[in-house]
Amino acid sequence: MTTVLIQMPNETNPRRSHNGVPVVVASHRHCKCRRLFIVDVPLRSRFQSPPHLVGRSSSSTLRTSLRPEAALSPKMDRLLQLAGISMGAATAPQDNAKHPDTQETVYISSLALLKMLKHGRAGVPMEVMGLMLGEFVDDYTIKVNDVFAMPQSGTGVSVEAVDPVFQTKMLDMLKQTGRSEMVVGWYHSHPGFGCWLSSVDINTQQSFEALSERAVAVVVDPIQSVKGKVVIDAFRTINLMALASSGSTRLAPTGEARQTTSNLGHLVKANITAAIHGLGTRYYSLPISYKMGQKDQSMLQCVHKNHWSDGLKMRKFSVQNKDNTEHAKELLKFTKMFRKDIVANQQLTKKEKELKAVGRLNAKRRLEDSARTLMRENIIQGLSSAANTKAFSTLNVTRAW
Repeated sequence: MTTVLIQMPNETNPRRSHNGVPVVVASHRHCKCRRLFIVDVPLRSRFQSPPHLVGRSSSSTLRTSLRPEAALSPKMDRLLQLAGISMGAATAPQDNAKHPDTQETVYISSLALLKMLKHGRAGVPMEVMGLMLGEFVDDYTIKVNDVFAMPQSGTGVSVEAVDPVFQTKMLDMLKQTGRSEMVVGWYHSHPGFGCWLSSVDINTQQSFEALSERAVAVVVDPIQSVKGKVVIDAFRTINLMALASSGSTRLAPTGEARQTTSNLGHLVKANITAAIHGLGTRYYSLPISYKMGQKDQSMLQCVHKNHWSDGLKMRKFSVQNKDNTEHAKELLKFTKMFRKDIVANQQLTKKEKELKAVGRLNAKRRLEDSARTLMRENIIQGLSSAANTKAFSTLNVTRAW
């Protein structure tokens, strides 16, 4: 270990060596104190004359006065910076060239995303999990075409137990239907508490990576996800043995696990919960993209498409009666508010009425909407009831026979 000796101003005889190791003596131009630093010297230079230096603590003096074979080690340079003597211009933190390059992107299809959200929403408040099917297109692309659910023992904070028998049977049945995709990873839900990996999730992901190094763990939050904004993220664990061999504790100064990439800025901003649970130290995030083909667009257009038979469906009369009562109460409420506004605005000009209406409830518009909704529902219910009575009554069926 490199040792630093600091000599106080009352010491007038600075030493030139310490335990046989040459010492550099440097003083600052604005103070009379002298600092003693033990310099790491190569073995071959110990038998030469020691590289003594007494002068000011400028970087040029120290650089030009020291011999090449007595150059400071990285540890010594760091100690000099901490002590206030800079050996050169301030340099930016250097990236670790040995950390894994993870510039690939996970492309999730619309079908797989809908299945994950539907499965996660059905399992609330418990966690659910499943397997992702797809292919590794190249070194930079992971494509997820489909997913299927897995039976598991999940709790509110963790999910585990992958059934290999169920997985094998499911893959065999998919191959019989022409689906020959391989397993590219797994997904599970975090209902309401964001996207990150717990210790159990990390162990599960490591078991998948033992079979395939490029396996991906996708976490989706069905509670925080809304229409147009899906809370989802993809992760992969960090090989701690590789980091130990490179002598670093993190992937990079920025926390991103990539050397060169065209996906800068496409990562989801990590929250404090994910950072606490090991994001950037035990696992890292991968960018997710969504690509829709012609079939995906046709499928999404048919999700909420109305059918001709929807108009023939009847509601229960008890439900219809309850809704009519609620609409009648709203009509009475908005009628009173509208009458009050008419009385209050009689003496006001048109401009004053517009200024007064800013930020307030428009009672007239609400009254019109409630009346229109009440009329539409009752007309549809009456026509459906008459059509069903005419078509499916017992008398008509008897006459048809």
